[in-house]
Amino acid sequence: MTINMDGKVALVTGGNRGIGLETARQLGNLGATVVIGSRDLEKGKVAANTLRSEGIQAENIKLDVNLAEDHQAAYNFFEQRYGKLDILINNAGIQIEIEDLAPINETSTVSPAIMRETFDANFFSMIELTQLLLPLIRKAPAGRIVNVSSALGSNTLHSDPAAPSYDVKLLAYNASKAAMNTFTTHLAHELKDTPIKVNSAHPGWVKTPLGGKYADMDLEDGGKTSVILATLPSDGPTGKFFHMDTELPW
Repeated sequence: MTINMDGKVALVTGGNRGIGLETARQLGNLGATVVIGSRDLEKGKVAANTLRSEGIQAENIKLDVNLAEDHQAAYNFFEQRYGKLDILINNAGIQIEIEDLAPINETSTVSPAIMRETFDANFFSMIELTQLLLPLIRKAPAGRIVNVSSALGSNTLHSDPAAPSYDVKLLAYNASKAAMNTFTTHLAHELKDTPIKVNSAHPGWVKTPLGGKYADMDLEDGGKTSVILATLPSDGPTGKFFHMDTELPW
């Protein structure tokens, strides 16, 4: 079945590169108008221009997820230009504990500063932005919220010695993604009697600056899970955690 997203408007935070840009590209290729939110306005312009050169309807806004004024500016943009927001992809995030993902456990020494900076970007700011934009998502016929998480946020997998991620114990990053997953289940429950669906996505271990040099997935595949969840039909799942079509344990 061909998915047609004509008339849909999507915001992808951290959309100027990596998984975010690829997600925007794939949504745009389905017909959606994609808006790239990026901390650096110029980098966002370059990304949007690249997508437009590919025939995609793309715009960009300055959106540092840590800045409340950027949150409000984003709300004003969508309210005034479109009167709604169909899709929110909470893609922006940081991992500042190590350069490349690898077996590690420095739980006893990770600094409070790293914990706070990671949670501010990956959790608190994501919640604040989603709460602010939710009235616009409610105005869409079938809103979709996709929280880009990670298998590293699964406590079930972290307690399983057979899991591939078992030895990657990045406390700040992993805990922030576990907290994001909790937000997913709770917001999905609150909105269960509405057309809005809220899910967490594990894009995979993707070859990006965040994924690092050991990653085993290409960007094209890295964007697929978010796109699947952003285009769910009315009878699709909500409050779940997926990689591609596979449901993951919390």
